[in-house]
Order: sequence, then C-alpha cells, then structure tokens
Amino acid sequence: MITLALSKGRIFEETLPLLAAAGITPLDDPDKSRKLIIGTNRDDVQLVIVRASDVPTYVEHGAADLGIAGSDVLQEHGGNRLYMPLDLQIARCRLMVAVAKGFDYNGSVQRGARLRVATKYTESARRHFAAKGVHVDLIKLYGSMELAPLVGLADAIVDLVSTGGTLKANSLEAVEHIYEVSSRLIVNQAAMKLRRNRLQPIIDAFASVTSAA
Repeated sequence: MITLALSKGRIFEETLPLLAAAGITPLDDPDKSRKLIIGTNRDDVQLVIVRASDVPTYVEHGAADLGIAGSDVLQEHGGNRLYMPLDLQIARCRLMVAVAKGFDYNGSVQRGARLRVATKYTESARRHFAAKGVHVDLIKLYGSMELAPLVGLADAIVDLVSTGGTLKANSLEAVEHIYEVSSRLIVNQAAMKLRRNRLQPIIDAFASVTSAA
C-alpha cells in the first residue's frame, strides 16, 4: 500500500489535478467526511488526512510514503531527513512581516528598537530578524495573528499573505517580504530506496503536470 499524507483545504484541492494525472481519485472529500484515512480508486493507494504542520513528521517517520507540504512548514520542520524531488508550484503565497497601519516599522528598526513579533513561524522569523540584526521577542501564536498588533500584544506579525485581504480588513499592512511559499512533494527516504518502482510513476505524473503549468 502506498500512503500519501495531505492536509485539508487549499493544498488538497490544488493536489487533485496532480492525483488525476497519476490515475488516482479520492473516494471521499475530507472537508465533508470525518474519515482520516481515505481510499482511492486504486487498491494500492490511500490518503491520510493530517494537520499541515504534521505532514513532514508522518513522512519522515514512515507512516506515509509521500506527502505534500508547504515550504513554510518545511522551513519550520527542517527537511534534512526528507527527499524533496518537486516544487509543485501550488498553494502559492508569501511569508511577510506586517504591522498595524501607522506603525513606523522602518524607523523602529533603524533606531535599534526591540520589537515584539507574534507568529507561528518562529524559526523562519528568528532567522530573518537575526540576519538583519534586529532584536525581537517572539510570541508564539497559532491563529488570529492579525489581532496581536491591534490589542497591543505585539508590534508586528510574521504570517502568510496571499491576497492581502485579511490584513486590509484588520487595518494592517505588509512591510517586509521574507520568502515565497509553495508546496513541495516530499518522500520518505527509505521508501524511495526500497519502493522506487512503485513511487516513481506517481512522482513522474506529478512532475508532468508541474512542468506543464
């Protein structure tokens, strides 16, 4: 059995054309089903539905042979023990620094002020600000990041930005780009060595769609 780890939402939806290219059709929609293991039209392929941040862990430890994870998640997890053959160019967005409108971010940085930064991307944020020589206190949050500057919890946030609509709706603005984000195909290293003949056709099918995009 080949097991592919996916998360609900945008990544799952944008993975469907890739699965179709490999002749794989899920038998259930994870947004409508409570099933965590979803069968497919192929008896030898199943999907496991996990939190986006857990996909690399399932693949690294062999609970899944393959997975699809955002590069933001992989930056936080560390991908040294994973094989990453493809940037799938799906679920694209940007990791940005954002502040409340009217906050003088550049002036604060130039003055050497110590900033409070709320984020769930603590490793990426730490590396970014360290490279700039900016002193920060990182506040770990898991959701509603935009609220932090509005109630005085933080001076800035580091979060994913797609259209910028959520920032605008909450009177925030992006002030600094950290990196581009897209989703990668990740593969368990042992599975790639031992089951290459079964995994490679799936990888090749995904690659054909990615190169044609």
